[in-house]
Amino acid sequence: MSKICQITGKRAMVGNNVSHSKRRTKRTFDVNLFHKKFYYVEEECWISLRISANGLRYINKVGLDAALKNAVAQGYCDWKNIRVIG
Repeated sequence: MSKICQITGKRAMVGNNVSHSKRRTKRTFDVNLFHKKFYYVEEECWISLRISANGLRYINKVGLDAALKNAVAQGYCDWKNIRVIG
C-alpha cells in the first residue's frame, strides 16, 4: 500500500539533503501516516483508515461521514478501498 493519506491525499514529497558544504542529495519527506480504526455510525460498523495526523484533525473538526464524502469527491479514496472490520 502506498504512503498516501486516505482523507487528505497527502503523499511523500521529494527534496534535498543539504550538507554543510552545500552539496545536495535527493531524499524523501514521508507523511506522518498511521492506521486508525473508526466507528462509522451511518453504516454501524468499524472501518480502518490509513490516515495522516492532519487527516485526523480534519475528522475531529467536520466528522467522519463528512470527511469520507469529501475525500471520495476529491478522489483521494474510493468506497471500495475503505476496509470494513466488522
